[in-house]
Amino acid sequence: MTLNPELRDIFQDAQVVAIPTRTSFRGITVREAVVFRGSEGWSEFSPFVEYDAQEAGVWLQAAIEGAYNPWPKLHRENIAVNATIPRVAPDEVASILARFPGCTTIKMKVNDFASDADRVEAVLDLYPDAKIRLDVNGSWTFEEAMLYLYDYNLRFGNVFEYIEQPCDSLTDLAKLKKEIPFAIAVDESIRKNLTGDMQELKSIADVAVIKWAPSGGISAAHKLIAEIDLPVVISSALETSIGISHNLALAASLPELPYACGLGTIALLGGDVVENSLLPVDGQISVRSEAVASSLVEKYRASSEREIWWHNRIEGIWDETFAANIDELGWLK
Repeated sequence: MTLNPELRDIFQDAQVVAIPTRTSFRGITVREAVVFRGSEGWSEFSPFVEYDAQEAGVWLQAAIEGAYNPWPKLHRENIAVNATIPRVAPDEVASILARFPGCTTIKMKVNDFASDADRVEAVLDLYPDAKIRLDVNGSWTFEEAMLYLYDYNLRFGNVFEYIEQPCDSLTDLAKLKKEIPFAIAVDESIRKNLTGDMQELKSIADVAVIKWAPSGGISAAHKLIAEIDLPVVISSALETSIGISHNLALAASLPELPYACGLGTIALLGGDVVENSLLPVDGQISVRSEAVASSLVEKYRASSEREIWWHNRIEGIWDETFAANIDELGWLK
């Protein structure tokens, strides 16, 4: 089964791939993606499988724009990136950090203090001057955040560059900001609430984490960043190098970029769809576009059942969201 003829013209050379991750990353052990080509090169559609049509539709908008709209003016050729450590045993930290050569900022996924503090210790044993970011994904209540962050501060002191999305509730974040000595970054508060009032985030956070696909593409991300008016970190959504290239272009298009970005995540995958993967060298990744390698697509090709699932997903979102508004997609003309 293939895409219908109308969509086949838009999603040229579309291929569905399934790439294993090196470790379980938020429960993910295989990363599925659709890579395809447009007039401006390759793009990627890879919303997580549990996302509904509305949320995945934002990713589809980004994917189409990436294939048909040229990148904007870029202000830099290289982007400083952080290392990313999933929730692994402390004795695995060194091998993971070795995949991020030169990265002195380290982002860590955490659940609480008791089960994750030893992993922070392992990082600091290797890199005592590292800037540490704790990513909570909004899983703490206000009371849990106060308790865990008190313990982190007591044990490690001022080593944390920021705490990313400690609470899901904006009310809890506002209270927390008044109580803790750490900067707060928001991620889910942005991408899960794209139609909300972004200006209120300035009173509850210090940093905005922006992602290319969940924002709806580079153009939409620029508008979002202007509305939020906070320092920005561009971060990935565990894409292949095709998606990472558009994230890098977004980062490079910003006049100011004060923080290392979370775009080194190809190091967490067990494969890729391009020969020259976008991996950090000396703590940076060069901003460039890459073409899909047919041999790698063949190596990581998804099953026919998953291919049908993804094609049905694209067609359903297209019919529901885009077909009636195709004239607004100026890139396709």
